[in-house]
Amino acid sequence: MKKLIAMATALLLSVGVYAQREVGTFTIMPKAGMNIAALTDAEGSDVRIGFVGGAEAEYQFHDMFSVSAGLLYSMQGLTADRGGSDVTYKMDYLNVPILVNCYVVKGLAVKLGIQPGFNINSKSKVEGGKTTVETELDAKTLDFSIPVGVSYEFANFQLDARYNWGLTKVIDAPDASPKNSVFQLTLGYKFEL
Repeated sequence: MKKLIAMATALLLSVGVYAQREVGTFTIMPKAGMNIAALTDAEGSDVRIGFVGGAEAEYQFHDMFSVSAGLLYSMQGLTADRGGSDVTYKMDYLNVPILVNCYVVKGLAVKLGIQPGFNINSKSKVEGGKTTVETELDAKTLDFSIPVGVSYEFANFQLDARYNWGLTKVIDAPDASPKNSVFQLTLGYKFEL
């Protein structure tokens, strides 16, 4: 086992660190994909599958590191079955991810950052039999989360997988502290400016 770890370490050190772009370059990347969203501390609920899309800009400030910022429309919330009725919390946000990207090998980056999110739509929809009732949901207007992820770039296409770990209690609930929990998978295309 020690030999295997030593060989892997030697291989990684010999490969070196690769920036995707030259130092000092800017890129912009339109992207789209899907969210698998839920709320923590919401027993008996299920995920809401939704769309995510927007653009991110990136500046390569070092051979190994870059910083990116974006604006993404993100469909979040949850679904649940409550006594024969289907309940959906539709909570849509404009998220502003600000990330540091570390390129560990050519094309592969790990990401960590902060993400304020602004709630632009929050509704509760209950469907039971032939009846559908939609009401406004009293959700907080500002959400704060920590995005953590990885991406792989090939021929200017970038596949990005990220988890947004919510820190803000987004709905007032007497015995719970529901926070956003979102897995996000997107595909984008980088244009150098």
